[in-house]
Amino acid sequence: MEKRRVVITGLGIVSPVGNTVEEAWANILSGISGVKPLTRVNPDDYPVKVAAEIDDFNPEDFMDKRDARKMDRFTQYAVAAAKMAVKNADLTIDESNADRIGVWVGSGIGGMETFENQFKTFLDRGYRRVSPFFVPMMIPDMAAGQVSIFLGAKGVNSCTVTACATGTNSIGDAFKVIQRGDADAMITGGSEAPITQMSVAGFCANTALSTNPDPKTASRPFDAKRDGFVMGEGAGIIVLEELEHAKKRGAHIYAEIVGYGATGDAHHITAPAPNGEGGARAMSIALEDGGIQPEEVDYINAHGTSTPYNDEFETAAIKHVFGEHAYSLAVSSTKSMTGHLLGAAGGVEAIFTALAIKNNMLPPTINYETPDPKCDLDYVTNVSRKKEIHVALSNSLGFGGHNATIALRKYKPE
Repeated sequence: MEKRRVVITGLGIVSPVGNTVEEAWANILSGISGVKPLTRVNPDDYPVKVAAEIDDFNPEDFMDKRDARKMDRFTQYAVAAAKMAVKNADLTIDESNADRIGVWVGSGIGGMETFENQFKTFLDRGYRRVSPFFVPMMIPDMAAGQVSIFLGAKGVNSCTVTACATGTNSIGDAFKVIQRGDADAMITGGSEAPITQMSVAGFCANTALSTNPDPKTASRPFDAKRDGFVMGEGAGIIVLEELEHAKKRGAHIYAEIVGYGATGDAHHITAPAPNGEGGARAMSIALEDGGIQPEEVDYINAHGTSTPYNDEFETAAIKHVFGEHAYSLAVSSTKSMTGHLLGAAGGVEAIFTALAIKNNMLPPTINYETPDPKCDLDYVTNVSRKKEIHVALSNSLGFGGHNATIALRKYKPE
């Protein structure tokens, strides 16, 4: 069966660097960070002092106040970003096409804030005072469910939960839905609102977070002095369409998605496999799936978390897959500015990768000061750079050994 071609036609974002695509992209290219002092929880209770919080989001710009009160913040973010993406795609969803438009939006941990608040209510006041909306506000699939309800999309509706690989797995899975003919368009990505008492406590307990109190240097992927990731929040949602469907309605095309690779480490619950073996296989599969030769790749938006193991092993994985070409392509981590959005990271980074291709601009890795001999690639350090980009990859790697890569290509009309 011939594979149907799939393109990106809409982008929507809620992020620490901006709540519109235009603002977020401008800040990314300018190297402006969204990392600030931690405020959502009391920083005196934790060794962590910074986070990439969203402080200018009003859910009532996207939904009725009554509806917003029935959603955890991760779902609010998803609905807002999905509405922006569909508007950006100029895609009308009605009874004529609703059953051919689907939703695939994931979340790494779902409604943790709702869980914590309702558990406190349960302890203080008993089960009768727990909200009847507790379960639908908490479960990770409700972002996809609410996006479907708000937009009227009646096709495939699903949710991927693969920790920090969630957003990229979601996009890859949605890509395959269209490619095999089960939908004409998919609204897809990831959403997360993890800056809560228990989430911060848990990540502090497993020493994954940076304890650097300086917002200007805490998130520093590939730098020798990196000491952990900075937690972020938000949503990144894109609209994927079958090429002929997009062309027929005159849609604007940002890039073509051509390959997807997903693997498991079968190694450890949190640590990546030695030398990034699983991530290397994900990249190789994405290249093969897209019919891409390694030397064709110009740019990789790395997972690049700013943790000691991830950055070293992801670098090793890139070298394994690309050989000498690894030193010719560009690699950067936009997490240096957004922090790590967990399940939303892949969605947000897919947007930045598509825009990099569309605009022939490499986003920088900021806060890079001290070279690490084990991380010796071109990380586009500190300043964005003009470069013709024909093919790019976006990597996401998650706890549990989940690895996901999508391959994007510059769209060329036939």
